[in-house]
Amino acid sequence: MTVEKQSELPLRAQEDVVAARQFVRSWAVELGLNLVDQTKIITAASELARNAVIHGGGGLIRIEILLDTGKRGMRLTFEDQGPGIVDIERAMSDGYTTGNGLGLGLGGAKRLSHEFSIESKPGAGTRISIIRWKS
Repeated sequence: MTVEKQSELPLRAQEDVVAARQFVRSWAVELGLNLVDQTKIITAASELARNAVIHGGGGLIRIEILLDTGKRGMRLTFEDQGPGIVDIERAMSDGYTTGNGLGLGLGGAKRLSHEFSIESKPGAGTRISIIRWKS
């Protein structure tokens, strides 16, 4: 897998979540994702960026355009140095929330992605990567 292009944005406040959404949208358009795929990756990005700000105390989003055996896609990686996730399996289940939301964030982001990975250590932060391939 080759990274054709990459960039990072800080995620410190709610305004950064909006900026991340706009940035992901512009890259998705540039990549040539159709409207449905654009909506899916932007929605997932919004939820994961919001989680990094609210639950992780801030962090960053890394955006990469990928090339892998003739197919192109976008990988988004969200990193924070927050409290981490004690029980990832529980956090991934629909309805589980540590805030005021519906508890669909992590599971929803996974369903909106072609590939999803999560790493988290209590007290050491969380890293989540998602990939959406161009159809």
